[in-house]
Amino acid sequence: MARQRRIDTSHLRTPPRPAGLVLDAQLHLLDRQVLDVDGVPVTTVDDVELSGPEPGEAISEGTDPPHISALLTGAVLGTRIFGGRPPSDRFIRIPWDVVSGVGIVLTVGVRSDSLDASWVERWLRTHVIAHIPGGRHDPE
Repeated sequence: MARQRRIDTSHLRTPPRPAGLVLDAQLHLLDRQVLDVDGVPVTTVDDVELSGPEPGEAISEGTDPPHISALLTGAVLGTRIFGGRPPSDRFIRIPWDVVSGVGIVLTVGVRSDSLDASWVERWLRTHVIAHIPGGRHDPE
């Protein structure tokens, strides 16, 4: 059996706790439904855009931790099935500053028609749901 080498961590400083809400992107953001200010479904979150250094870039001491700059959504079903990653220009960005709540669903403080991300929901509502019997009105 191989012996594990002990690493001396006594000289390391504990990192400062960042101010504000700390989110686990995979747990709290990814694949969550986004609702607008009226509760209308907009989209689901496929990825997160972070501010800060580019991947592979050296991070100097004292640099602020990355912050969420946008939620990303787009046509990613094919890449989820077959693997890979879609090009970044295929994503639609929802600026983080319009997000008003993080919970079971994410809520944005604007109407869905003001976001580019809601075009899929609007298209489905008009071209698919509206053709289903009873699909043109809200249930009572």
